[in-house]
Amino acid sequence: MSAALQGLRRTVLRLHRTALLVWAAAVAALTGWLVWLNEVTAGSVTESLARCRRTDLCHDAFTGLGYSEPTGWIGTLVCYSFLAVAAFAGGALIGRELESGTARLAWTQGVTPTRWLTAKLALPALAVTAGGTVLVLTYRWGWGAHRSLMGDHWSTGDVFVARGPLTVAYGLCALATGTLAALLLRRTLAALGASVAAMWLVNTVLAHYRADCGRPSPAPPRNRSRCPRAPGR
Repeated sequence: MSAALQGLRRTVLRLHRTALLVWAAAVAALTGWLVWLNEVTAGSVTESLARCRRTDLCHDAFTGLGYSEPTGWIGTLVCYSFLAVAAFAGGALIGRELESGTARLAWTQGVTPTRWLTAKLALPALAVTAGGTVLVLTYRWGWGAHRSLMGDHWSTGDVFVARGPLTVAYGLCALATGTLAALLLRRTLAALGASVAAMWLVNTVLAHYRADCGRPSPAPPRNRSRCPRAPGR
């Protein structure tokens, strides 16, 4: 049993190393992009804004877009990275194995379905947690480094997710949702589509709930009765 399980872990790593490399490259690219924006672009944009204010030949809002707009796109990519995780889990990770019958073959080699599923999910879960943590920490640093050049707020939808633990939580939830969809549907494309749609729905519902209860807003919540009460109130 132990030898079979170790062999399964090596097989998982070999089968999905391309996806893991793509995920690592995406994390590295977004991190590098954010570092470049803060260490290089922010300085040049600040100098351009200073010249604008001295000469009145340009508009501050348009000049600052060279920094704020790419930073905003990074926040959006970090926020919605869970959709890629859901597609991978529902499609390549679990759905394809069940559809092709290779999962049943593994179950006949001394590995129980529970141990098979655990081995399949352990490495992706670790990768999602580690990569998401790196993205969150980097984005928090980058987003807060030059606030005078940004026009958003911490409560903005993408920023709220990208700056906090929701990035990792959404990623792990997407992994579980994709796995569940694959186990129920046992078809690669159907599980892929269902998992992405389910996670999009989850994000939409939670974003609506946060807008009502969780974030400061100039307008009162539409339905405060749905919001949890604070302790002692």
